Amino acid sequence: MQTESKACCTRPPVVLRGGYNYTPKGSYATHNNLRTYETGPNTSKRGVIFIYDIFGEFIQTIRGADILSTGYPNLPSDGAGEFKVFMPIWFGDSPADLAMYPPKTPPQFAYIRDFMSGPANPAHTVPLIHPLLETLKLANPSIESWAILGFCWGGKVATLVSGEGSGFKASSQAHPSLLDVKDAEGVRIPHCVLPSRDEVPEVMEPWIEALKKVSPKSYSETFEDQVHGWMASRADFENVRNFEEYLRGYRIVRAFFNEHL
Repeated sequence: MQTESKACCTRPPVVLRGGYNYTPKGSYATHNNLRTYETGPNTSKRGVIFIYDIFGEFIQTIRGADILSTGYPNLPSDGAGEFKVFMPIWFGDSPADLAMYPPKTPPQFAYIRDFMSGPANPAHTVPLIHPLLETLKLANPSIESWAILGFCWGGKVATLVSGEGSGFKASSQAHPSLLDVKDAEGVRIPHCVLPSRDEVPEVMEPWIEALKKVSPKSYSETFEDQVHGWMASRADFENVRNFEEYLRGYRIVRAFFNEHL
């Protein structure tokens, strides 16, 4: 088992030089004591639970949730339609501390290890997912089918709730971490995985191979020139190529969910 992504634990998020001047399209509600960002039409018949990376509510991730819901407005329609997206604020006001990245001292390395085995331990989050899903179903009776998308540690969570009896029809993850082939072997719904250039091939390739054996409708594509985190807190909107690949990643996930929901 890969305990954690080296890239995840050595690179800080991207701080945009132009500032955080994006205006989110959604609003906040509370479900199961979790403050939750909601975005997308209330009339949508498809819902997505969105699990961000360890750095929490970065504007790049909020914008990603908005794009996942209705697409990017400055491009021709991708034909995937609309989704209602729900992004719980898993770590509250205490996501991973940016001051610890990149780690250089023993206390910083210890902090990251403790955070990944504590608040970001998927074992703490997985039991919350299906109860949350049931609450969201009651609050959104027009939604007929559900998917889940996770980044980094959230990809592990998305994988672990994709097994037999899952309440989701499809799942996805980008720049995964905490990979274990046994997790892939347990998937029973279509699953889309988008690795970055930083994922270790000796770990990633057997994982994808195992996934496709048990879930042949699954999809994978490696973004060879993108860093771990390019669709979340490490998205760089000021680099044209990186922004294009950020958008393309969301278009792939939207198309995948449109096919399977």
